[in-house]
Amino acid sequence: MTDEVASIRGPLHAETLGATDAPAMVFVHPNPMDGTSWLFQMAHFSTWYRCIALDLPGYGRSPTAGPGLTMREVAAACWQAVDARGGATPSVLVGCSVGAAVVQHMYHLRPAATDMVVLCGTGWWESKEFAHRHIAAYRQEGVSYRRRFTLGDFSEAFRATPLAAWFASLFAERNAAADVDTIINLLSAHAVPDPDSLQTELRAPVLLVSGSLDNSHQAAFRLHDRLPDAEMVTIQDAGHACHMEQPWAFDRAVISFLRRRGHLHLPDDDALVAG
Repeated sequence: MTDEVASIRGPLHAETLGATDAPAMVFVHPNPMDGTSWLFQMAHFSTWYRCIALDLPGYGRSPTAGPGLTMREVAAACWQAVDARGGATPSVLVGCSVGAAVVQHMYHLRPAATDMVVLCGTGWWESKEFAHRHIAAYRQEGVSYRRRFTLGDFSEAFRATPLAAWFASLFAERNAAADVDTIINLLSAHAVPDPDSLQTELRAPVLLVSGSLDNSHQAAFRLHDRLPDAEMVTIQDAGHACHMEQPWAFDRAVISFLRRRGHLHLPDDDALVAG
């Protein structure tokens, strides 16, 4: 790997779906999942986009990363993976939780290549206590913490469903390929306070989607106020990973945003965004 991503021990893995000559829609997942968390959106948005779902370091089929990992390195590695998979730019960048932070850094590396940004499961905090809490849990419980962490990304009602259990088992079954030290290094990179410019100089149009039951929901309003050109949609009764709990509502919000902003040209048919 180049000096730009020196802490990451190889190229990131990505799954792709959609026409190779279509504009790219890039998905970056939350902790503690992998690119599979976007399976609903990959199936849906590949109708119009070259969808690219990345695995962050330490997750899925991506390599490990050493101490000193930075969010800028992760963002640069994400762009390298996009380049390798032939997504045409300008791109739509979509991220949840730590993925939302990653795509903001991706924008600043290549603003001209970024048409739109979609963020969910995120907000703005003066202190990222949550990252330190997860680091402590991983150090105490090891990779087995991943299942409990996954369920914690869901609302209480969704957590009790068979689908939530299926997702938690899906990621737990991949624990043998996960790397706890890398996950901790990624959380440590995320724990570093954001520079003000990360939000205040993000000039691309941003859609901020927040579950009403997400612990980050109130912080999402603060993030919205810091972004120069942002819209916010609340998904009622959804938790942190709202794109997994209510994909119909999440996709409807994204399609409506892309249509309004002239990025997705579709007939005026309510069935396209019905849920």
